[in-house]
Amino acid sequence: MIRKTVNNVTEALAGVKDGMTFMLGGFGLCGIPENAITELVRLGVKDITCISNNAGVDDFGLGLLLHQHQIKKMVSSYVGENDEFERQMLSGELEVELTPQGTLAEKCRAAQAGFPAFYTPAGYGTEVAEGKEVREFNGKMYILEEAFKADYAFVKAWKGDAAGNLIFKGTARNFNPCMCGAAKITVAEVEELVPEGELDPNQIHIPGIFVQRIFQGKGYEKRIEQRTVRQK
Repeated sequence: MIRKTVNNVTEALAGVKDGMTFMLGGFGLCGIPENAITELVRLGVKDITCISNNAGVDDFGLGLLLHQHQIKKMVSSYVGENDEFERQMLSGELEVELTPQGTLAEKCRAAQAGFPAFYTPAGYGTEVAEGKEVREFNGKMYILEEAFKADYAFVKAWKGDAAGNLIFKGTARNFNPCMCGAAKITVAEVEELVPEGELDPNQIHIPGIFVQRIFQGKGYEKRIEQRTVRQK
């Protein structure tokens, strides 16, 4: 059995350098690789490109990297609740590539499956299609989208084993699964790490073949991005 475990987040992020492209799982604050993000802040890597659905909030998630001006470019589907993200985008400090959410997911899945590109109708006739090949299929227009090319994918799962098999919990099963194996190196942090053979094969969402490094994270915060309560 091939073991993918590393001792800690420092070992997991070995080889990370300035100017690299990173995929980061999560949706809002749900299922984000908190330990990996904290380590990226500590390492001080800069001029990085981040592929993520959004950028968390000002003081949490990718917002921490934005505050340190470590991110050169964000590839996202929306700005979300992050005021600093909005400020840097409008001021021109941050390059932003807004991508339809389904296209973002499919660009990850294409990279995961080894497909260089795919056709999609999403974005046809808008700025999204500018400079891209357009073709007609069955009377409908499609644009050609290229798969992502990333150096590292950082994902967060609920449970994993030493072989890299992963189980996601609830809505944390968002962009995490399709980013596994979509970069040169996939690093998975998990809330619970168990020996190989302890996970029910029928419950595994991502097999270990898509993961190169796995470690047990710590200190996870169960934050709520938007809290809405009923008025008395």
